Amino acid sequence: MLRTQIQITQEQFEVLRQKASEQHISMAALVRDMIDRALGDQRREQRVQRAFTVIGHFHSGTTDISAHHDRYLDEAFGS
Repeated sequence: MLRTQIQITQEQFEVLRQKASEQHISMAALVRDMIDRALGDQRREQRVQRAFTVIGHFHSGTTDISAHHDRYLDEAFGS
């Protein structure tokens, strides 16, 4: 783990201290959790954007999927 130093306002400090106390964790653990959540949201958005880039890049050779998608799903998943 790396040590870092940040500057926050007195109000931010009080809110962090209160939330950490309520959760019975250290302020450092709370800040790490908050950073993980913020980065997780960003990572999720990046994954979604990457997924959207492949739309239309692959072809099944089937031309009626939009009209018969339920049938194809039944066939694919054995329902």
